[in-house]
Amino acid sequence: MAVYEITPEEQAELDKALYDALNPLASAIRSRETGLPTDRMWDASPVEVALSVLAAWKALDGEVKRLTERAAVTAGSYGASYEQLGAVWGITRQGARKKWPGAVSRPAPATAGNSALALFGGTAELVQSPSGGWGWTGRGADGASGAAADGAPYASAEEAAAHAGAFLKEHALAGDQS
Repeated sequence: MAVYEITPEEQAELDKALYDALNPLASAIRSRETGLPTDRMWDASPVEVALSVLAAWKALDGEVKRLTERAAVTAGSYGASYEQLGAVWGITRQGARKKWPGAVSRPAPATAGNSALALFGGTAELVQSPSGGWGWTGRGADGASGAAADGAPYASAEEAAAHAGAFLKEHALAGDQS
């Protein structure tokens, strides 16, 4: 199992980047609270300034959670399992399923011939070629059409379904992506 830890040097670079990104947000929050220009953020009591910084960290925390969920859903759309998501996050398969419900979609397995897939408001058809490989054609909720690249059949119906699912997610309507 891969270990996803960062080095002390990477931690220092990350801390600097986060503080650099946070400072303008904390200044903007402080400015909105006081009506003062952002360059006067520090013209306040240490408690008021610290609370503005804390409010900025809360906003950043919400964005990190949103982007983390997006990354989990993207990995799931490409075929990652809850076991894999959990391993990366340092939690169990069940913990990953609870943290990111719906991140991993399991289309009905296609055993022979053709199979339909309906996700994110769109549809796709999985097609098995005479050579045994799998492909797909689909229409997203936004009306876009797509298909597996010519000459690149997938080895399994599940692999074709993962690529078709990624296409359908990419072409979902804004409200259908959760």
